[in-house]
Amino acid sequence: MGLKNKPNYLRWIVYLILFIALLFIPRILSIHDLMLFEYGLTFAIVGLGFNLLLGYTGLLSFGHGAYFAAGAYSVAMIAKYLPQAYSIEIVIPAALFFSLILSIIFGFVCVRHTKIFFSILALSLSMLLFALLFKLYHITGGSDGLRVPLPTMFGFSFKGIRRPEFLSGTYYYFLLAMFAISFVVMKGIVSSPFGKALQAIRDNEVRAELIGIRVRRYRLYAFCISGMFVGLGGALWTFVNGHVTADLSHWVFSGEIVYMTLLGGFGIFEGPIVGAMIFTYLKLYAMGHTEYWMFVIGATLIVLVLLLPSGVAGAFSTLWRRTIKGN
Repeated sequence: MGLKNKPNYLRWIVYLILFIALLFIPRILSIHDLMLFEYGLTFAIVGLGFNLLLGYTGLLSFGHGAYFAAGAYSVAMIAKYLPQAYSIEIVIPAALFFSLILSIIFGFVCVRHTKIFFSILALSLSMLLFALLFKLYHITGGSDGLRVPLPTMFGFSFKGIRRPEFLSGTYYYFLLAMFAISFVVMKGIVSSPFGKALQAIRDNEVRAELIGIRVRRYRLYAFCISGMFVGLGGALWTFVNGHVTADLSHWVFSGEIVYMTLLGGFGIFEGPIVGAMIFTYLKLYAMGHTEYWMFVIGATLIVLVLLLPSGVAGAFSTLWRRTIKGN
C-alpha cells in the first residue's frame, strides 16, 4: 500500500469499524433513543442524495421535500389502497420508482436554469405538490395525512407487535443495511467518472461543456439520482414515524434538509450524515426545552457559518488530514 493511498485505506477501516459498532446500537440505547437514531439514519440517506446535487453538482434545491414526500406517500397509499401488496420488498421499489418519475418531471424543468432561478423553481414545484397533497383530501388525507401500519417483511407478518418492538428488532437491521448500501452506492457514484464530471460542471460549467460534457443532461441525471435517494429516505422514515402528512413537501421541510447538510458540511462526503444525526437530536431537544426552538436552530446555523463554515464534519476532516500529514 503506497503512501498516496494510505488515507483512503484508513478511511475504509474507520467505516468498517463504525458499521460494526452500529450493529450493537439496539443493545445500548433505550427504545426512545433508538427511534431517534433511526430517524437520523433515514435523514442520513436523504442527506447523501441531497448533497449529490449541492456539494457535487453545485445546485441548491429548496424543494427536495417533494421527493421525500413521494417516497413516503408511496408507502402510505399502498398500505391504504393496496393492502395485499403492502410488503417492504414491494413498497421500497415502488417508492424509488415514484420518486424517480417525479424527479424526471420536475428535474426536466429545473435543470434548464441555475443559481437562484433553479432554487426558486424547485421550491415552487415542491409547493405545487404540497397543494395537491393538501387539497386532495379524499385520496391523501389532506392535513390529517395517512397512517402507516407495520408492513410484512419477506413473508413474515408483524401483526400484534407494537411499533417500538418492531423498530428495535428486525427493522433496525434492515434500515442499517439500506443505509450501508446507500452509502457504498453513493460513494461509488461520486468517485466514478460521472461524479468527476459533475464536479467539473460545479467548478466551471463553460469549461466542462468545452471538453464534451453534456451539462444539462448530466444535471438531470444527478437530479434524478438525488431524488431517488431522498425518496428512499422518505419511504424508510414512514415506518419509524407511522404517519405522513402533506407538510413533508412544504418548503420548510425542504429547508431542514438544506440545514442538516450545511450543519455537517457539504464539502465532504460524510458531512450530510453527521449533519443529519446532529440535527435530529438538536431539533428534538430544542423543541422539548423551549417554544422558541426555531430561534435556537437559527442561532446555531449563524454560529456554524461564522465559526465552522465547512461544517462539523468538515472541521474534523481538516483535522484528520493534518494528522495524516503529520504522520
